[in-house]
Amino acid sequence: MPEGRINKEHDLGYKHLLTHKKTFIQLLRSFVKEDWVKEIDESQVMLINKSYVLQDFKEKESDIVYRLKIKDRNVIFYCLLELQSSVDYQMPLRLLFYMIEIWRDILKNTEHHEAERKGFKLPCIVPIVLYNGVNNWTVCRSFREMLDGSEIFSNHVLDFNYILFDVNRYEEEELLGLANLISGVFLLDQKIDSEQLKDRLVKMIEILGDLSEEEFGLFKGWLKWILKPRISEELRFKIDDILEKSRPTEVENMVYNLANTIDEMTQKAMEKGIQKGIEEGVLKVAKSALEKGADIDFVASITELDIEVVKKLKEEIERTK
Repeated sequence: MPEGRINKEHDLGYKHLLTHKKTFIQLLRSFVKEDWVKEIDESQVMLINKSYVLQDFKEKESDIVYRLKIKDRNVIFYCLLELQSSVDYQMPLRLLFYMIEIWRDILKNTEHHEAERKGFKLPCIVPIVLYNGVNNWTVCRSFREMLDGSEIFSNHVLDFNYILFDVNRYEEEELLGLANLISGVFLLDQKIDSEQLKDRLVKMIEILGDLSEEEFGLFKGWLKWILKPRISEELRFKIDDILEKSRPTEVENMVYNLANTIDEMTQKAMEKGIQKGIEEGVLKVAKSALEKGADIDFVASITELDIEVVKKLKEEIERTK
């Protein structure tokens, strides 16, 4: 499957997961060690069911926006979460434009006399990037770093920092220690081979068994998004069947059934690679024989290739002379 399609599947998988309010709060509380995170009023978390489209960025749109409130204080703020599978050096600028669009929308829906009041204030927006790519995230972490000569102008230029969740940079031990849904997702989404995937699924048996029915359903949904684009249609049905029948009380069976399916997937990929190698080797022999003047019928006979294939090889050789 093309890399772009796989990246899209990743984004959709995370979007499905993190538009669930409790999982989003879990993400913040697991990885953002700041006081305001502890003070979020969970009863006031609201997913904004609207996309903010930026025409300047090829019709890209914001991924997830939440409206939140601090406990026991009349402080409303927003979290803007962008999902990235590749390094985007314009990310600080994109985040700024999204933030402006959110504020613009808030002003549009605020009574005119209220917006012009001396004490009127816009809500804070906390920009966040969740990145699950393999390459290091080398993008500026603060907006002012994108401004040429910003050091000259002290505090007179616009600035903000965004929170970065870099999935592949977390240690396995840290993620296993958190022992929750979002850390388990990060653990499986890191750049790992099929053997490591099986090993980590086994290590997660206890964690998965402790998930609520709702969380377990979210995990299975995410796993489908991530695994299915990488496997054959035949094995997709197996994955679907395993996940559909699984319950939190049957986690061990689910994990070992998935491990067996991953083994089958690996074996099929290996066989396909071997077959491809054989075919390429035969073509190489045929081409070499033709270049040395061997007859088309003779080459077809010794390689067992279709005579039309040998003829095309001969034509290619003639064209390159």
